[in-house]
Amino acid sequence: AGGAGSSLGRGGMLTKILAAKRAAHSGANTVIASGREADVLVRLAGGEAIGTQLIARTARMAARKQWMADHLQVRGHVVIDAGAVEKLTAGGKSLLPIGVTDVQGAFARGEVIACVGPDGREVARGLTNYSSAETKLIHRKPSAEIETVLGYMLEPELIHRDNLVLV
Repeated sequence: AGGAGSSLGRGGMLTKILAAKRAAHSGANTVIASGREADVLVRLAGGEAIGTQLIARTARMAARKQWMADHLQVRGHVVIDAGAVEKLTAGGKSLLPIGVTDVQGAFARGEVIACVGPDGREVARGLTNYSSAETKLIHRKPSAEIETVLGYMLEPELIHRDNLVLV
């Protein structure tokens, strides 16, 4: 599969396959067909076998989690310890401040951030309940101390499991 494409197209075959892969993660089947064919969309909708069909074989991922997984511009990241990696990947748990060892970048509450393991590999992405400034104050602390440190507690988790997707 080529990369850049031609002067007539909008990206090469590799670009199209990567887009189809993203669609498949959402449970959507995809067809790559020539736009130069007459009535190609009408014919496809009518069931005619045109082009290359890419069938999704995975169950639908929740739309919000798919958006987080594909979010290209994470606003920052937190480095998490091995225990937190285990809780997220094997236990399906939320990320608590105590599992965070470092905070990188500037992010606001509600933005997508990456969770990076001690080995530097991205483990998950999620919507943070605290800004980077707040996270720097509460990291390595148990959730019970959040209110003491900040003067308030929005949530006991840095990232709730419902707002977290493994990558």
